[in-house]
Amino acid sequence: MRDLYGDNSPITAFATPPGKSALTLIRCSGRSAIELASIVFSPAEKLKKANGNTVVHGWIARNNEKIDEVLVSVFRAPKSYTGEDSLDICCHGGLTAGHAVMETLKTTGFRDALPGEFTFRSFMNGKLDLTRCESVMELVSAKTETGRCHAVNRLSGSLETEINNIKKMLVEVLSGAEIFLDYSEDEIGADPDEIAGRLPSQKLALEAHERLIKLASSWQRERIFQEGMLAVIAGRPNAGKSSLFNLLLKEERSIVTENPGTTRDWIEAWVSIEGIPIRLADTAGLRESSDPAEKIGVQRSRELLTEADIILYLIDGAEGITNEDRIFIQENNSSLSKPLLIIWNKADIASMPNGNTDNTISVSAKTGEGIQFLCSAIASAIREQCSDAAETADNSQSAALGSLRQKNLVAAACAAMEEALALADKQEPLDLIAPLLREAVNALGEITGEVSTADILEEMFSKFCVGK
Repeated sequence: MRDLYGDNSPITAFATPPGKSALTLIRCSGRSAIELASIVFSPAEKLKKANGNTVVHGWIARNNEKIDEVLVSVFRAPKSYTGEDSLDICCHGGLTAGHAVMETLKTTGFRDALPGEFTFRSFMNGKLDLTRCESVMELVSAKTETGRCHAVNRLSGSLETEINNIKKMLVEVLSGAEIFLDYSEDEIGADPDEIAGRLPSQKLALEAHERLIKLASSWQRERIFQEGMLAVIAGRPNAGKSSLFNLLLKEERSIVTENPGTTRDWIEAWVSIEGIPIRLADTAGLRESSDPAEKIGVQRSRELLTEADIILYLIDGAEGITNEDRIFIQENNSSLSKPLLIIWNKADIASMPNGNTDNTISVSAKTGEGIQFLCSAIASAIREQCSDAAETADNSQSAALGSLRQKNLVAAACAAMEEALALADKQEPLDLIAPLLREAVNALGEITGEVSTADILEEMFSKFCVGK
């Protein structure tokens, strides 16, 4: 029978990947975790009597054989990450020491932790709500400094606080509506004509709805910082695509020669541009070719262009704008679904002709001329794709959504509130409006985990890395 989330049995996992390193960290938590670890720790009594938030030095040993010298950080419930008795065992790095310590721990009764099980227990024991649990994995997966800042903001509780504040407002509105439903007008001393078709605390309901709309609009921006954007460099052979790719990466990843058609297939790498994670792709030169390998490469490049979030089209300044360039620009400018930046390359040897300065960015992938301006243009084009483009990329202090799950639930709460307010405007009975208010409250409760099911929780935490 497979292990399940939700028990309190002692678990262990690597918190750092085993390999060639100075140290390896092994995490333990659960019922009798300290007592079980003391079975293979020497001196055992030193570990058993250790206070919480202290570090103990000793050896992991089995059958009088020393396995490794370790430092053990001791955390006693409830003052630990999981809310249970926990240990962080710091042993030597390498491929063997950590595994030997791990196998020794398992002889005492520890089992392998499931993905995200430590954070799951933190949630179940009231240490973190679901928004902060999700931010833990966001922090581990952050691709840029800006993404890290946004994840830390949610980990500190900004989103949880905003959700709870909005929910408190809606609960107040709902309570007022239910009072009118539960008691007659005579019992509450209200004028029937005064309350007919009116939503109690309607001003508060409108404010909550506005805050939900603002929160919902944050997802598109946050998705960019989490998932990144695909920027595809395209152009004719020998336009300098690979040189630009290497310059933006600040490393020699693409092979660069003076022979056209050197790049036969697209390659990609991650780069941070003004805090935005960009999946940058260098593609084969766009031209008709009889070479089978180059032909396949060109076809793959065209397919990648359909997936791109932004296209960086290079013009070979040494040759000038060709008919092929004009056709590509015209075809892709007609599509409003993704931005197209036209780049005049080799500006160090060929200046951009007059009349193109407004729509074309002049750069030299060889000398770096104009690259800073290009990076700003890329970042601006991506931000303009966001519904809240007015907000800056480094605005990490305001509450914002961090997952598609959160986005869908806020959208559900918004829809319920919109319908409730529309019914109130039409002076419909409160017994039609109250269930919609309750639906919005429940959706917000599900975001923080106040309302949840075992299946939803298992689906969420199974996507975490082991050891978190």
